[in-house]
Amino acid sequence: MSGITWHYVLKFIITGDAAVGKSSLLVRLTDQRFLTNPDPTLGVEFGSKLIEIPEEGKIVKLQCWDTAGTESFRSITRSYYRGAAGCLLVYDVTSRASFTNARSWLADVREHADPHLTCILVGNKVDLCEAEDGTSNGRREVSTAEGELWAKEDDLLFVEASAKSGVNVEIAFEQASRDILDKIKRGVFDDDRSPGVKLSKPANSNLNIDQGSTRPTCCS
Repeated sequence: MSGITWHYVLKFIITGDAAVGKSSLLVRLTDQRFLTNPDPTLGVEFGSKLIEIPEEGKIVKLQCWDTAGTESFRSITRSYYRGAAGCLLVYDVTSRASFTNARSWLADVREHADPHLTCILVGNKVDLCEAEDGTSNGRREVSTAEGELWAKEDDLLFVEASAKSGVNVEIAFEQASRDILDKIKRGVFDDDRSPGVKLSKPANSNLNIDQGSTRPTCCS
């Protein structure tokens, strides 16, 4: 989509425990490839992607910040929560601990991010749950129903995905983007950040829902 007009820039954060596949989800989204042995994220990593929301007639530019999943970097990554319009809260479906810890990450996001932020709960690594014949291999520790129930209780969107196969990766970002666009239409983000006004604050300290650009991008 290089050079194509985009209507909104949406800032996303990707958070959750270390090793749940956050960096792999970002690389799958932006580069359509899988990181077999990714290096641990130190602080934050960045990627961008243009996606189309056909029913809205909009092209959205996603600016995604992949945050480190270790306690030692929390003070750094929290600064990137501010101004985010969307969040992917990621856990590993084969790790009960990562699902349990996701509640702490959610609390952190809700404390430091915009109160209107859209959060989608993403159960990653579903590819690890199936044997070669398509049957369950017993590695799953968190059921789909558990993820759906928690998402419903905490007003989160929900999807299960695989960074390895690519299943539901773009869908996760599209679902969250649709929800954000709906909030924009309903005026949820209409205080001092009205669409059409380009904010001059640093990118990591404003709600990035900038509207209207024809600038080409090399990162789509």
